[in-house]
Amino acid sequence: MTSTPTLCLWYDGTALEAATFYAKTFPNSAVNAVHLAPGDFPSGKEGDVLTVDFTVMGTSCVGLNGGPLFKHSEAFSFQVITEDQAETDRLWNAIVGNDGEESACGWCKDKWGLSWQISPRVLIAAVTSPDRAAAKRAFEAMMTMRKIDIAAIEAAFKG
Repeated sequence: MTSTPTLCLWYDGTALEAATFYAKTFPNSAVNAVHLAPGDFPSGKEGDVLTVDFTVMGTSCVGLNGGPLFKHSEAFSFQVITEDQAETDRLWNAIVGNDGEESACGWCKDKWGLSWQISPRVLIAAVTSPDRAAAKRAFEAMMTMRKIDIAAIEAAFKG
């Protein structure tokens, strides 16, 4: 029997804080269990939070408080498809406004260094459109943005 994969995300002692933020920010997300270390480990002591089982938008994750050795990078990101500007703004502002960082083309980074793509469904449809000229216009508009502006993408797509 094959099990469903769980993403293991490495944190420097902040796995519970991160999981709690994700649970209150994203729909279908929760902190499911907190596991304490049964003994001392390189970055902590017996009784410290070792792992946190959580879900982000239905995706199973475990946060491991592994210490400062490894950092998140843009090579991994959560892509969140949004339905409208209000949802796009809410998620973007929640991440960036909680000591996160803006990046380009709908990408941002949370305070723990994890990358997120806040991608409106309209953007995905526009840049993958079979109308290649319209797709190019939408793509070029996206390339100038940090947070995605749906109205600007739609205007560029229409020409």
